[in-house]
Amino acid sequence: MAEEIASLEKMGTWKAVPLPEGRKTVGCKWVYRTKRDADGNPVRYKARLVAKGYSQVYGLDFDETYAPITRLETICLLLGLAVVKDWEVKQFDVKTAYLYGDLKEEIYMDPPPGYDIPEGFVLLLIKALYGLRQAG
Repeated sequence: MAEEIASLEKMGTWKAVPLPEGRKTVGCKWVYRTKRDADGNPVRYKARLVAKGYSQVYGLDFDETYAPITRLETICLLLGLAVVKDWEVKQFDVKTAYLYGDLKEEIYMDPPPGYDIPEGFVLLLIKALYGLRQAG
C-alpha cells in the first residue's frame, strides 16, 4: 500500500484541498491481489487504490466515457508485418498506466484509509485513477 501511495504522489495524482460547498466526494477502496509464479507460489503482493466511480454524477463529474481499444485483427496484422519486415517486437508493462491521463473535470475524492491529510480536507484528483469513468 505504501508503494502504491508513493507512486500516486510521485505522479502528482492529487492535491489536498478543502471541499467546496455543494460538492460531494467520490469514495475509494483498496483492491489486493497476489501475483503467483508458474508453480502457484506467491511472488508479490499488490495493492491498488481504486476510486468508486459508480458514484460519479453525469454532467458534474464526467461528460462522456471513452476507452480506446485495439482490435485483435490489428495486432495480428502488426505482428505479421514484423515477421515479414524483420522488425524487433518488444513488450513492456506500465505500472501506473491510467495515471498519465489528466482530468478536465474537478473530482474530489475521500482520502484512502490511513492517509494523513489535514482535517476537513479532501483530495482533488488531477490525474485519472482506476475506477473513475474517465480512467479508460
